[in-house]
Amino acid sequence: MSDNYRFIFSNLQGKFSSTLKDSIKRGDWVDIDKILQKNPDNIIDIIKDSGLRGRGGAGFSTGAKWSFMPKVKNSDKPSYLVINADEGEPGTCKDRFIIRHEPHKIIEGALIAAYAIKAEVGYIYIRGEYYYEAKILQRAIDEAYAYGLLGKNIVNSSYNFDLYIHRGAGAYICGEETALLNSLEGHRGIPRLKPPNFPAVNGLYGCPTVVNNVETIASVPTIIRRGADWFKSMGRPNNYGCKIFSISGHVNNPCNVEQEMSIPLKELINKYAGGVKGGWDNLLAIIPGGSSVPLLPKHICETVLMDFDSLKEAGSYLGTGGVIVMDKSTDLVAAIANLSKFYMDESCGQCTPCREGTGWIYRIMSRIADGNGSIEDLETLFQITKQIEGHTICALGDAAVWPIQGLFRHFKVKLMKKVNFY
Repeated sequence: MSDNYRFIFSNLQGKFSSTLKDSIKRGDWVDIDKILQKNPDNIIDIIKDSGLRGRGGAGFSTGAKWSFMPKVKNSDKPSYLVINADEGEPGTCKDRFIIRHEPHKIIEGALIAAYAIKAEVGYIYIRGEYYYEAKILQRAIDEAYAYGLLGKNIVNSSYNFDLYIHRGAGAYICGEETALLNSLEGHRGIPRLKPPNFPAVNGLYGCPTVVNNVETIASVPTIIRRGADWFKSMGRPNNYGCKIFSISGHVNNPCNVEQEMSIPLKELINKYAGGVKGGWDNLLAIIPGGSSVPLLPKHICETVLMDFDSLKEAGSYLGTGGVIVMDKSTDLVAAIANLSKFYMDESCGQCTPCREGTGWIYRIMSRIADGNGSIEDLETLFQITKQIEGHTICALGDAAVWPIQGLFRHFKVKLMKKVNFY
């Protein structure tokens, strides 16, 4: 089976044009008129049965999320679809490539998802730094309108759907779905309390809303055409389908590559990223799912699989699939201290544990990295991570402490060597 059929994104590397005409040649928009004749509940059932889990980090069932939406349209509280293109996770650049080279998969996926949840308006919230990508996306939306694939009475289906782009201002916190909704409404981008503010009940403008990641939405049309069983033919149970992995750091060929879920991490790096610089034996550690997940040492990387469950069992998470490879030349303490600064800067400041704790973590980590820390600093540092974890409105607090905890779990000796015992 060729990769063009085996996987979803046949133009991920941008070898061909991203125009509507060429996208149709690659299979986008095929039989869209027939898809819009399906019962919306049938579409939700296919996505639910496929086992598609959110590709933005949380890994929640996409079909289940859609099924929470109202079954009957309400003119007083219309339903909305929001696509999260605020890709701010360090080590992750998969959505950027989809937007650049496969924009019509996003637009078609948005149309199908909106039809399934009975929404007639959708928004793509894209990070402000993606200026070039936003222009490509707008051009693709304009093409879709010109060909009657967006707007009124789409392909004579009597279904109406309008899609808009909203550019963010570069705040990492707006990658959290409720902070994104606040920003989209023109308010400060801070997370909302859940409950009661579950988006499916009280989302955009207080109306039922589905928020999905770019890769998640872009996967929908292919799954609908090929069926749930096709998607489930890849990966392990509860970890089905294919996934884009962003591989960076100390590898010979940094890349975005789409592969089956549950591929061994070692195979992913050696076969598709050209291997670790200096060879596999030069590997020190890998962050497997973007900067917010705990790193894993070489001996775990030998056998761990790239899926939700395997990485969780190994003490980390799949997250966004952003694989950051670090060889033995890496000063792990300095590297994690650098990440600590990022999370301190990006904390929205709403929750005291995160607002204050991320600053404490960064200052202590900086002292230790510079060789000026004490043994008491290590004890204080670990206690702070536990006081932040699970005590904030959103997961940014957890994201700030998990890299530190991974360092304690697997590389405490390196921390000990940095501190002053006297």
